Amino acid sequence: MQSNMAPSGMAVTPHHLASESALSVLRHGGDAIEAMVAAAATIAVAYPHMNGIGGDGFWLIVPPDGEPLAIDASGAAGQRATCEFYAGHTQIPHRGTLAALTVPGTLSGWDEALKVSAALGGGQLPLSRLLADAIRYAADGIPVTQSQASATQSKYAELVDIPGFAHTFLPQGKAPLAGSRFCQPKLARTLTQLATEGLDSFYRGSLAQLIASEMQTLGLPITAQDLANHRAQRRVPLKLTHSQGEIFNMTPPTQGLVSLAILGITDHLEMAQASEVQTIHRIVEATKKAFGLRDRYITDPRHVTLPVQSLLEQAPLEQLAASIDEQRAAPWGQGKGPGDTVWMGVIDKNGLAVSFIQSIYHEFGSGVVLPESGVLLQNRGAAFSLDPSHLLALMPGKQPFHTLNPAAARLKDGRTLVYGTMGGDGQPQTQAAIFTRHVMQGMPLQEAVCAPRWLLGRTWGQSSESLKLEGRFSEETFQALRALGHDVEWLPGMSEATGHAGAIVRHTSGMLEGAYDPRSNGSAAGF
Repeated sequence: MQSNMAPSGMAVTPHHLASESALSVLRHGGDAIEAMVAAAATIAVAYPHMNGIGGDGFWLIVPPDGEPLAIDASGAAGQRATCEFYAGHTQIPHRGTLAALTVPGTLSGWDEALKVSAALGGGQLPLSRLLADAIRYAADGIPVTQSQASATQSKYAELVDIPGFAHTFLPQGKAPLAGSRFCQPKLARTLTQLATEGLDSFYRGSLAQLIASEMQTLGLPITAQDLANHRAQRRVPLKLTHSQGEIFNMTPPTQGLVSLAILGITDHLEMAQASEVQTIHRIVEATKKAFGLRDRYITDPRHVTLPVQSLLEQAPLEQLAASIDEQRAAPWGQGKGPGDTVWMGVIDKNGLAVSFIQSIYHEFGSGVVLPESGVLLQNRGAAFSLDPSHLLALMPGKQPFHTLNPAAARLKDGRTLVYGTMGGDGQPQTQAAIFTRHVMQGMPLQEAVCAPRWLLGRTWGQSSESLKLEGRFSEETFQALRALGHDVEWLPGMSEATGHAGAIVRHTSGMLEGAYDPRSNGSAAGF
């Protein structure tokens, strides 16, 4: 189980066509940010059930020197998205026009990231070059993945009648078969227009006018003014000072805090020598503590009641670690549930490193496809509450809570690491598994990504909050965790429910090591 290594550039994505798009840009002199935009565009076409230009994105950019930078490219609720708009509903629906209530932010993130690239001396390749693969794949077709075929089949009943869905995703009225050719001509037109007019056209150009009128026709609560008001925001990432180095993650409205808190708590629990059962038990118990912090504090950054960075100081983390019972699983409440997302990483020859996430939330998001532009809209706004006293209460112009959180680390031994995964509540858990196994316990990188994983909480279509283990764990591990009081269930041996993970390490020699997840259609591509 070998990692792929290369001297001049490395891209890891959950779809090999996206990895190749990134690699092509790196080969032609583009930097890691430009390569990531190319990968993001291709995967929006090639994995349409997982992400798209109608969703949101988050960037974590780690330059070879100087401070890391984050970009929050998530959209806020439209100005018509009020509690009155949802009168008669106890919660926001997850599908249909009522679920499509937030501005799609991901393109603004590509745009902002390219400005960062230019400031760092990149910006060598035109936008048309970065989007070329995606345009070709949308126009000429991509081979349908088993993941897309299965998602379409399993969600058919709840999506078939949603505006634009059947026309776009059900050729001949049926779920497409894995391996069949799938074309998206309207999306190809939109991507071509973006390549010609610039990414800003989606928010403040002729494309914005078209999209606003499509949204109005469908009765969505997003207006032309909402699009025009949207801007991606640069952020100072959250930082954990860890025994192995500095670890970075995304600020609110994401759960980046959770990923860092788990590693901060377990850093006080002697993970290097831990057995498999101890590793899982300690990380699961730390996850419960970290979810508690998340559910108390994380919302739109303008509504957060304390500096979130303060929760990552050593004293409170040590206190949480001390409260973990090594012999007994603590009870816990409800998680936030699943999420369909793509994590991708790129590091270039100069050491510029990018950890990136792009998402439409649930498989196929809201299911709504705009009739002319062919844009599939996310359902991230379903994370809002219709209870006005709730931390996540719906409000026009407010950002919803996000599970998305790309991770990176600068290790004390001089290595740089970017890593992440898709999968809602599973994201921080899988991040903790990969970091602990590789950095703390010395497991080889590809093995750390492939090794059996666990998930505390819900998977797709399930309401069970149990601790789920992939079937490749031993019966002894299963029974030992049950004896500690965990409500344990089996998942298949290589389950998509545990996410599509990946990682790249830049070694002190400058060599780049990439690991991809065989649970996905991905690859680690370098040169």
